[in-house]
Amino acid sequence: MREGIAMIKVDLSGAAGFFDPAGPDYAAAARAHRALLEHSGAGAEFTGWLDLPGRIQNGELKQILTAASRIRGRAQALVVVGIGGSYLGAKGAVELLRPHPQPGDPKILFAGNSLSPDALMHLLEELGDLDFDINVVSKSGTTLEPALAFRMFRGLLEAKYGTEKAKKHIFATTDAHRGVLKQMADEEGWETFVVPDDVGGRYSVLSAVGLLPMAAAGIDVQTVIGEAIEAFTAMSAQSPENPAWQYAAARQHLYRLGKTTEILACYEPSFRFMAEWWKQLYGESEGKNGIGIFPASVEYNADLHSMGQYIQDGPRTLMETVVSFEQPLNEFSVPFAMGDPDRLNYLAGRKLSDISRMAQEAVKAAHITGGVPNLEVRVPKRDEAGFAWLVCFFELACAISGYMSGVNPFDQPGVEAYKKNMFALLGKPGYEDRKAELEAKLTEKH
Repeated sequence: MREGIAMIKVDLSGAAGFFDPAGPDYAAAARAHRALLEHSGAGAEFTGWLDLPGRIQNGELKQILTAASRIRGRAQALVVVGIGGSYLGAKGAVELLRPHPQPGDPKILFAGNSLSPDALMHLLEELGDLDFDINVVSKSGTTLEPALAFRMFRGLLEAKYGTEKAKKHIFATTDAHRGVLKQMADEEGWETFVVPDDVGGRYSVLSAVGLLPMAAAGIDVQTVIGEAIEAFTAMSAQSPENPAWQYAAARQHLYRLGKTTEILACYEPSFRFMAEWWKQLYGESEGKNGIGIFPASVEYNADLHSMGQYIQDGPRTLMETVVSFEQPLNEFSVPFAMGDPDRLNYLAGRKLSDISRMAQEAVKAAHITGGVPNLEVRVPKRDEAGFAWLVCFFELACAISGYMSGVNPFDQPGVEAYKKNMFALLGKPGYEDRKAELEAKLTEKH
């Protein structure tokens, strides 16, 4: 890797004391990375995310920007309907980069990720009588949670604008050629964007799936895509200096040593849904064949006063990965108080970011002493470039880590089990035999 080219830095010093003498297996990381780049590994037909930023830049990006401009010019809210990879990346990006809408920004509301009537009511109350557009995101259009939400919000849209005018307020991100949603979009004349055939949902944030809601929120997606191209180019390097190798090899090494749960932590509250995106990415990619590191997340400092006890003194099956943003977007200094009533004048004049960093170092030292190896992922700033590099880094490291563990990191066979049972119990045509079987089992248990 050329010196200085990688924006992401991985610090393994907090885990080094837990490694056995052999250390992380970079030879295995190299084999996994080659299999990925040469498309010779399992699931190679779903590795299109590796060159996705370049394809988007030369393809759909102009259409995405035009549609986003139209949404921003007329809508007070954009309702994004989707579940899993169809919304987590976009929500993670919006919360990280645009947690508080600026003047002229539409609200970005996310629907279709729950079947809770109370959650739906809360969303409807938040939407109120605002002018709104819908971006429905689904490769097939048959996933129950978003399909139901779309039916409801489409009805609201048609009641508000009329059936014909409502069609101009709907954007469908779906399969290019087939599926229920694609058929509906063609019949109704909705503007469409593509979920690429060679990109799975959890790897799709840098496609229209994530980019349209991000652009509508006011995020500079041109910078995101440009930085993503640079990131994938930089991290294609075949070297132990590659941060994706370092992270993948270290976590697999610790897993073999009995650290079966990975906690992703960050000291920025706006990182919460990036952690949710990460949990899907790693959980769906690695958790199969009876193996896999369990991905969990915490929000520091808040969770130090709730989960901190478990992390410090609970079962020693944990490893911890901390995402750090080195440069805050804002800065505050602790004021001096006459008489020092709260005994905090020893901090007077100190920057809050410096205090936060010292707290982070204190936590790191305590957890290491308590038996929790600590990996740190350092990003310069919480901005479009930092977001793009984080996405590319975690995606690449996930694929390498999955291949190192011997699984196909691009399928998700276990996800369909609950869907089939749900369709059967709800009486969907074609599931009659499964319905009878499930009802018999449920009757036996009661």
